[in-house]
Amino acid sequence: MSMPAPPRLLDLAGQSLLRDQASAIAALERLPMELFPPLFTAAFTGRHSETLKAMVQAWPFACLPLGALMKEQQPHQETFQAALAGLDVLLAQEVRPRRWKLQVLDLRKNAHQDFWTVWSGTRASMYSLLDPEVPGPKPPLAPVEVLIDLCLKERTPDESLAYLIQIAQQRKGMMHLCCKKLKIFAMPMQNIKKILRIIQLDSIQDLEVNCTWKLSTLGKFAPHLGQMGNLRRLLLSHIHMSSHTTLAKEEQCISQFTAQPRSSPHPSVYHLQPPELTTLSLPRCLMTPLETLSITNCLLSESDLTHLSQHLNVSQLKDLGLSGVSLTNMSPEPLQVLIERASATLQDLDLDEMNKPL
Repeated sequence: MSMPAPPRLLDLAGQSLLRDQASAIAALERLPMELFPPLFTAAFTGRHSETLKAMVQAWPFACLPLGALMKEQQPHQETFQAALAGLDVLLAQEVRPRRWKLQVLDLRKNAHQDFWTVWSGTRASMYSLLDPEVPGPKPPLAPVEVLIDLCLKERTPDESLAYLIQIAQQRKGMMHLCCKKLKIFAMPMQNIKKILRIIQLDSIQDLEVNCTWKLSTLGKFAPHLGQMGNLRRLLLSHIHMSSHTTLAKEEQCISQFTAQPRSSPHPSVYHLQPPELTTLSLPRCLMTPLETLSITNCLLSESDLTHLSQHLNVSQLKDLGLSGVSLTNMSPEPLQVLIERASATLQDLDLDEMNKPL
């Protein structure tokens, strides 16, 4: 029968420190940096909120990958908010701690997953997040970046997200909230706009909108979309038109969405799933090379397909999906032109159930 490995001296030292919270906080100024990750993990697991709060302020690395730690352990809301409170206190200080190096608080659960493993001692190599001391004068303090992937599926933000938004509003200019992936499922437009106002919109690269929005609502969202200058993937689903919408109003809403703003998005992946749209009007600003084009379950007019075949930049198109698309005109010529233009790079063509009745 194998015996469990005895605890390491490092673990015992951390446990001893955490038994006396005041001593643990006082020791941070002199604590060797290699002890920070295991002590932070122990404090997070044991819900030592005040110690966590102090450790964020004294964190000796450029990045704190809190999201990866939250993925390994089911976080307690109070513990997570304690870490955010530590950042808030740090940003509020006119004179920041001598050892302060934190530049990025990463709340994404799929980033830097090996950081905590490396510093737990199960792997001996040093880690890239270690920021070596550079001699000479220190550069001006830049805003701390908070990286997060958001999925908005409730009517109002949960308590932790609401607290993060509050900090971002209060520390505007000292903190940048960056969101690479944003999914919107169900949330009132006024709440969505409130969140978008505090996000660095040019940080969004992947956007999914799965809302039963009217076309007029999509038009109101368009100004925010126009500021997402680094967008690489855009998916719109369940957008519909009211039966009472006039043609003039429809064209106005479409022009709001398709007009090319100064800082226009340039997605390489474009999905559109509008089951209730009778005619598809594609954004004319999508002129940069697409890698994926997916249009499903809608009615395409001959002019729509002609626009696709003649104007979209498909020089790098790898995936083309038109499943469930119904054509108002059975002429195959526009589709043939589109496929021929993309033939040099096209790898996957999905025409499943094309021309089925809607």
